[in-house]
Amino acid sequence: MADKEELKGIQKAAILLIALGPEKSSLIFKHLKEEEIEDLTLEIANTKSITPQVKEKVINEFYEVCLAQQYIAEGGIGYAKELLEKALGSDKAMDVIGKLTASLQVKPFEFVKKTDASQLLNFIQDEHPQTIALILSYLSSGQAATILGALAPEKQADVAKRIAIMDRTSPDVIKEVERVLESKLSSLVNQDYTIIGGVDAVVDILNTVDRGTEKHIMETLEVEEPELADEIRKKMFVFEDILLLDDRSIQRVLRDVDNNDLAIACKGSNEEVQNAIFSNMSKRLAEMIKEDMEFMGPVRMKDVEEAQQKIVNIIRKLEDSGEIVISRGGGDEIVV
Repeated sequence: MADKEELKGIQKAAILLIALGPEKSSLIFKHLKEEEIEDLTLEIANTKSITPQVKEKVINEFYEVCLAQQYIAEGGIGYAKELLEKALGSDKAMDVIGKLTASLQVKPFEFVKKTDASQLLNFIQDEHPQTIALILSYLSSGQAATILGALAPEKQADVAKRIAIMDRTSPDVIKEVERVLESKLSSLVNQDYTIIGGVDAVVDILNTVDRGTEKHIMETLEVEEPELADEIRKKMFVFEDILLLDDRSIQRVLRDVDNNDLAIACKGSNEEVQNAIFSNMSKRLAEMIKEDMEFMGPVRMKDVEEAQQKIVNIIRKLEDSGEIVISRGGGDEIVV
């Protein structure tokens, strides 16, 4: 095979697999589709000889593409271009980036994950709720929560609902949304149908947004989609759900809670929740918290919600670490 020929993609892949050897190549085959394996096997069989120069060129190109993919995942295409220019020179960097747009596959909206949430909000807040839901489904729960909380109240529940009921989205639709966001990576989208959204996704987001946004969305969904709201609520934990904890778990939670936050949080809670909390602390501490609640006077609802959210975050953290168990029903009962 002449090293001056412009090799096709499948030829480069065959040469690379030959260079890697049978053991490593067999591991790669496990991740390929059946028709891809057939095509590559045929190409390898038809490859009679490879000059050292061609082999070295293919391996170097593969390394450069892998390097570029890593840089893109770490900091976006601008970051990748900057590092590649330092490593390979300006012309070579542009050549590698150019090849990426035709051959490399990265996760949809990878570039968005490196964008500040407030800046991204400016781009998408006026988009259709379905478009916003699609984008938020690919973001981290923290990013998505920031954006969801900043949307107009009448849009929040609609977007949350669309995330929850989202199942599979065509790559063509994903590409179009990326194009609208002026993404230079639109051609890099994986062509497989991608599973996104769902109830778990919206729960992660609602668990992260501020309490006011969470309450508004859930109240709206309870009216418009009661079954969906019920499914979401079963997977969520809000401050009032402290009643789902046993006494030992409540006592463990209270050890990590600031007394001032507890007083403010209880100020906006019902008597049943207050009793569950006070009955799991010493009488002296309970009296002190009650006095603080009495003398602090009126408290802004925003401050109450923030204090309650802090305690909920502690509860979720303790549940994640296995220190406490939240009995949500449906098989979550505790056996002792």
